[in-house]
Amino acid sequence: MRTTLLLKLLAVPGAVRTVRRELRRHLGDECGDAQLCASELLSNVILHVGAGAPVTVQVTGGGDGRTWLAVTDPEPSALPVRRTACRDEERGRGLALLEAVALRWGVRRGAGSKTVWCELLRE
Repeated sequence: MRTTLLLKLLAVPGAVRTVRRELRRHLGDECGDAQLCASELLSNVILHVGAGAPVTVQVTGGGDGRTWLAVTDPEPSALPVRRTACRDEERGRGLALLEAVALRWGVRRGAGSKTVWCELLRE
């Protein structure tokens, strides 16, 4: 059985906490990887698109043990770029973390939006 969680909110720091809480409610206590990925993707919107941008977070879980998580924002040209952060830098590790825990990830561009998604194994 597929279940979907759809959240529409503004990309502000407090929204990260809200999304993590809603993921726990939707997926259960074993949702650490999904929470990590959602936090990183939403934080990227805040940093690279701008605080207050409208976002949609969609999470779909199926009976196959996989979870699909996507964050859509209104800026199709602000594409994620994986970079290597220096040891003392506070930023620049988000996509590396995403790659470490996700089975795969990608970007879909639309007219006036982009969606960054990842597929995870349920914990």
